[in-house]
Amino acid sequence: METSEIRRRFLQYFEDRGHTVVPSAPLPSPDPNLLFNVAGMAQFVPYFVGQQTPPYARATSVQKCVRTLDIEEVGKTTRHGTFFQMNGNFSFGDYFKEKAIEYAWELVTKPQNEGGYGFDESVLYASVYYDDDEAIALWKRIAGLPDDRIVRLGMKDNFWSMGIPGPCGPCSEILIDRGPEFGADRDWEAGDRYLEFWNLVFMQNIRGEGGGKEGYEILGELPKKNIDTGLGLERVAYLLQGVDNMYEIDEIYPVIERASELSGRKYGVDHVDDVRFRVVADHVRSALMLIGDGVTPGNEQGGYVLRRLLRRAIRSMRLLGYEDPSLVELLPTSLEQMKKSYPELEADFGRISQVAYAEEEAFRRTLTAGTTIFDVAVRDTKASGAHQLEGAKAFQLHDTYGFPIDLTIEMAAEQGLNVDTEGFRSLMKEQRERAKADARAKKAGHADTSGYRELREKGVTEFTGYQELSTDSQVRGLLREGVVAPFAEQGETVEVVLEKTPFYAESGGQIADEGLILGDGLRLKVLDVQRPVKGLIVHKAEILEGVLRPGENVHAAVDHEWRVSACQAHSGTHVVHAALRQVLGPNALQSGSYNKPGYLRLDFAWSSALDPSTRSEIEEVANLAVRQDLPVSAQYMTLPEAREWGALALFGETYDEQVRVVEIGGPWSRELCGGTHVKHSSQVGALTVTGESSVGAGVRRIEAFVGMEALHYLGRERALVRLLSENLKTRPEELPAKVADLAERLRAAEKELERVRAAQVLEAAGELAKSPKDVFGVQYVGHRAPDGVNGGDLRKLALDIRGRMANDKPAVIAVLSVNDGKPGVVIALNDLAREWRLKAGDLVRVAAEKLGGRGGGKDDVAQGGGTDPAGADEALAAVEHTVGHLVTG
Repeated sequence: METSEIRRRFLQYFEDRGHTVVPSAPLPSPDPNLLFNVAGMAQFVPYFVGQQTPPYARATSVQKCVRTLDIEEVGKTTRHGTFFQMNGNFSFGDYFKEKAIEYAWELVTKPQNEGGYGFDESVLYASVYYDDDEAIALWKRIAGLPDDRIVRLGMKDNFWSMGIPGPCGPCSEILIDRGPEFGADRDWEAGDRYLEFWNLVFMQNIRGEGGGKEGYEILGELPKKNIDTGLGLERVAYLLQGVDNMYEIDEIYPVIERASELSGRKYGVDHVDDVRFRVVADHVRSALMLIGDGVTPGNEQGGYVLRRLLRRAIRSMRLLGYEDPSLVELLPTSLEQMKKSYPELEADFGRISQVAYAEEEAFRRTLTAGTTIFDVAVRDTKASGAHQLEGAKAFQLHDTYGFPIDLTIEMAAEQGLNVDTEGFRSLMKEQRERAKADARAKKAGHADTSGYRELREKGVTEFTGYQELSTDSQVRGLLREGVVAPFAEQGETVEVVLEKTPFYAESGGQIADEGLILGDGLRLKVLDVQRPVKGLIVHKAEILEGVLRPGENVHAAVDHEWRVSACQAHSGTHVVHAALRQVLGPNALQSGSYNKPGYLRLDFAWSSALDPSTRSEIEEVANLAVRQDLPVSAQYMTLPEAREWGALALFGETYDEQVRVVEIGGPWSRELCGGTHVKHSSQVGALTVTGESSVGAGVRRIEAFVGMEALHYLGRERALVRLLSENLKTRPEELPAKVADLAERLRAAEKELERVRAAQVLEAAGELAKSPKDVFGVQYVGHRAPDGVNGGDLRKLALDIRGRMANDKPAVIAVLSVNDGKPGVVIALNDLAREWRLKAGDLVRVAAEKLGGRGGGKDDVAQGGGTDPAGADEALAAVEHTVGHLVTG
């Protein structure tokens, strides 16, 4: 049975039994503590923890998940995968244990020709929490399982919680006995013999504080009991398809077959090659799904994971002996399998492939440049007698050249070295914590939302900002550092929740409104507005006057100029997006945006820089749309209706069933958007593109000013042109030619200056060669050339001096210069000096150490440098001393 059919049957079975089919949430997680969704119940967490009221009593879904903790284990075992799918059925206070067990058992055992999975009942077992006698009785009555096929397990294995105080409960799992070839009889820990493939969570209790899977107290029972189940789609697939592991199922194995054809190596012959084939197949599929959900390669968070997956797949193909670009062959193969369940992948494959292929091309360049740096690091490590590559060097390779740590480890191992992974991970942790600090400061994860949930239970905050900029309201509550507070005084900065508010909370790329909250003797300045839990708008505000208490009647007023400019920027973003798609084509899809009063930036899928004429055309199309005074409207509809209508959704965003669609000029621009906008496109005002750049492989960023900021920008540009015209005594339209002429003349002057300086430097060679210093029989020339001599000229000088010296004695030449504040040194030796066992590479390292740097090279010529020009004279003296020491020692 194909994986897509297993998926279809699951959803159909539960839909027929009154469950609402809920589409998978996107892979990127909205929780700032997570990169990706890792469980089937991820999008239902707000319902389970009481943050929101579920719109249905029963639901079913197949959630896309990505697990990133064990990427290094992918391929080494048959059970570790990155992307996986979790089938689930959920009850929110409706049915409980009896129905959950009944449904699961019926679907699993019903014959395939009747719509079930057709598992043999005789090899199925159930595990239960050790004191859940109710579940044991139900398994006996519903499934007819005898006592010896019901396994009692402890809290670690069969009790579920989110890891924080809140809902929890016992689990019951369906296991299949795969036979003695997979392990010993009744060895529940082995994992492969008695394989769990469906977990039923009976969410009936409330847990207290405590760490780990067992170290917490059960406080009591939930007033409404819930069901959360998870069936591993890939596991069921390999069980029903008669293969031994997930890599050989129909959605993954074709990639292995194609990789085998390309490389000429066979799967199943060599374990090392098999690991590489599995890495390729898993990572290509995972990358396809991640890019499909809007993730783009980068150096932080989800983008880093995607980049790592792609580069591990590319590297594995190279290790299998395939040197040509491989994703162009493998990604379409994966698409053919995955589009059966996710047809949107085929429609979006132009953009997906563009991102992936651009990353492969970038990585191929990276391998060329980074490998050179890696080789130098290996040579230096070995020369120092060490056997471990520094963590800082591994971090540099990652941060500057995009080398995943596992690639560095693999390449180091090939050179007989290991890597200081602890040092590397410490530096990575510092970088990631810095990147996450802002998100954590502004948004609350599930670990610390109790104060917000308490206020959310009193109702949803009504947002009135689409219709008005000010409103009378009442203070529902206030929080200090996330904890509900009874009052706050002048000078404090607190979080304030109102019954209704016109303030827009930051989301969808639009930053929060600013303004004032006023009351009797009260004056608050609103600094930021967020939605830490769904349905609750929280104002971060500084109390300028008075004492604030819950229940106060207040007047909330958004800064009018701020909102007008914010609307211009947000509508301008939509206009630029539509202009991009009109000029570049439908694959130029937005992958992120940021807009604030007067400014916008938009990231979009594109693999190459835009030339000046294309940028001008995009700007012209955008401004033409502004001039046409196109109507801007918003309307609500269901998500399927919006998609059918052609509305564009932002990648990675999670949408409700009811969505808001913003139109500019009808079908010209239709996007799902909750932001604030102008009423007509002409209100955007002037729009001027100020820059376009790369922010990652296959992703470009365009920036622009709108409204008054655009006019100010153009005014500055005009003033600059006027100033240049006056100084260069030419008309504005002649400036480009004038500047080009000046630049050409400057380049010619610099070349002539360089020629003269080089000639002067080389003129000194004759005199220096005539008067070397005798160092225990070695002719030694130590010379500090004038400042400004570059490395190339310094090398010519050293070789010229060596060529002029007598060959009947050993000769060592050390020349040094400071260029742009950085000292450089070149050491040259003749043949006789090398016969005396002197080496230029050893001597240049001595000099470079005094200069605060390093160097290297061959035995006859070596070059180095540093950062400390004050050590120049000491460096030459150290070389002379070392020569004497070596020839007399």
